Order: sequence, then C-alpha cells, then structure tokens
Amino acid sequence: MAKRLYVGNLPFSANEAELRALFERHGSVQSCSVIIDRETGRSRGFAFVEMDESGADAAIRALDGSDMNGRRLRVNEAHEREQRGGGGGGRPGGGGGFRDRDRGDRRPR
Repeated sequence: MAKRLYVGNLPFSANEAELRALFERHGSVQSCSVIIDRETGRSRGFAFVEMDESGADAAIRALDGSDMNGRRLRVNEAHEREQRGGGGGGRPGGGGGFRDRDRGDRRPR
C-alpha cells in the first residue's frame, strides 16, 4: 500500500522533477506534486509525494531535516485535511443599526 508524504519548507525554486529524483533514491515514487499558488503561479513551499510503504519510511528517515538548496526539509507522513467550517464569522444579518434614531423618527414603543 502506498503512503502519502508531506514535504515542507521546500525552496520556492523546487520543481516536481527535482523532488521526484530526490525521493526515488529511497524507493518507487507513484506521484509527486508541488503545490502552486493560484495567484502568483509560484510554489507555496510544500509538496506531496506518494511512495510504496518501505520507500516512504526510508525517505522520512533520510530526508527529514536534510538540506535542499539552503532550506531544511520537513518530511513526514501526510494526514488527511481537517474539515473546516464554511467561511465568514461575524454577525448574522447585515447593516442596520439604530435607524429610527438616525432619521429622527419618533415612533411610539
């Protein structure tokens, strides 16, 4: 069974070919994806690599804390992303305020 690895603190210049070559020294790589920022088109500084189980364990031992272009890599087993609630907090409804006072409206209460 394959393991998915998180690779953090990547140099922003890192690409998938470099990462694949680095991890293939430790086992068979099934997939490799450097995460790209949608707005800038640059690397976000982390990636995911999927490898066979024994290769993944060897890669974690060998590469966690190792140097890549002056950056100390962080390599560990990836965890499923937590479910996050929908956006926005704040108050329900919108605007408003003290409308009757703002307009000088003197309705009986």
